[in-house]
Amino acid sequence: MRGVWHTERVKSAEEELMAVVPPGSLMRKAAFGVATHALRLLSGRRRVTLLVGAGNNGGDALWAGYFLRRRGVAVSAVLLNPAKAHVEGLAAFRKAGGRIVSEVGSPDLVIDGIVGLSARGPLRPDAAALVDTVKVPILAVDLPSGIDPDTGEISGPYVKAHTTVTFGCLKPVHALADCGDVHLVDIGLRPADPDFVLLDRADIAWPVPGPSDDKYTQGVTGVAAGSATYPGAAVLSTGAAVLATSGMVRYAGPAADAIRARWPETICTGSITDAGRVQAWVVGPGLGTGSSSAEVLRFVLDAGVPVIADADAITLLASNPSLWDARDPDSALVLTPHDREFERLAGPVGADRVAAARKAAQRFNAVVLLKGHRTVVAAPDGRALVNSATSSWPATAGSGDVLSGIIGALLAGGLDPFVAAGYAAYLHVLAAELGADGAPVPASGLMEAIPDAIRHVRGC
Repeated sequence: MRGVWHTERVKSAEEELMAVVPPGSLMRKAAFGVATHALRLLSGRRRVTLLVGAGNNGGDALWAGYFLRRRGVAVSAVLLNPAKAHVEGLAAFRKAGGRIVSEVGSPDLVIDGIVGLSARGPLRPDAAALVDTVKVPILAVDLPSGIDPDTGEISGPYVKAHTTVTFGCLKPVHALADCGDVHLVDIGLRPADPDFVLLDRADIAWPVPGPSDDKYTQGVTGVAAGSATYPGAAVLSTGAAVLATSGMVRYAGPAADAIRARWPETICTGSITDAGRVQAWVVGPGLGTGSSSAEVLRFVLDAGVPVIADADAITLLASNPSLWDARDPDSALVLTPHDREFERLAGPVGADRVAAARKAAQRFNAVVLLKGHRTVVAAPDGRALVNSATSSWPATAGSGDVLSGIIGALLAGGLDPFVAAGYAAYLHVLAAELGADGAPVPASGLMEAIPDAIRHVRGC
């Protein structure tokens, strides 16, 4: 599990560290890390151009140029604001034989040292025009310039980095925006508790049956989904719950015949009141938003077990506030909106997706999984995690139905709702990647790859 720290905490930790180390030592250590990664990217080629802004980020780039010069690399620097260039870094760079130029030229690699963690907003016109001339990979110092360091927002021209080298700890931009390959250089920085976390494969302890388990002790998942118009949503949600190692799945709804045909191990009924006892409910995918669907949702919320509410269930909650009154206050709730559904529930997401999800989680006393290329999971107690997709394969019709079924199986198995949502988000992306295998994959293919994804996270 990797922690992510907001920039104010990072700056505070840096100030504390700089008070006890020799002046300039942190910058040189950071710059040496940049130079080391630059040499790897160069792979024997010998020309680098630095894009140097004012302040310490430009100083990091200049010192990196100094270390590259000492390794025989031809290094040129474009100073965007010569009067405010880092004095010591510029002197060292020049002494090592670095050249000051006015154009990018024809390098093999460009190092972006335009702005650092204190900057906000897009690149200024002169910097943007310079970046537009770059035709080779860019290595960004700390973050790609022009991207907001705390939200990952891109509001105008920015640097599209091939690689980012950052120092001490990860910042939100590295989780919330495309920074290329991110490498962390240890400079001795030790901030306090992270603001949110990123899950790694090693963090996923997927539940599997033990020798004393049976179909009931593994968790019984109830699925209230689908309609005459959208039976496929029920098939996908139910199938995902079956494949995600739920001990038993009970389906209740109008798609019972389709479910029996595809998943004969599922117990099917036409009515929610006849479904029988479950340990968690999945409700919403393809359900519809009419009065009968509202009554299904009301029943599920009052059942006294954890609930994952997706798709039409979210629309019903947003349009009919009285449904919230049916909720058992002691039962966990997981909401899985995409941006437009989130707006119906809680207003526009805005630039800070983590803050928006946290605020909604507290408001509704629920775990909120805000879907997107960078999915955010937030709990009412303030915990948050981000799961970044490795591709866009999950962006297909029915993909969210599969995710809801996975979450339901984990809830039925007794996992903490925040953990269940995080595990499911990770596995969902992995299953899409495995199912796609380099080509477009429908949601059914994503669903069928769930067992392979579970084997993968378990190291089997």
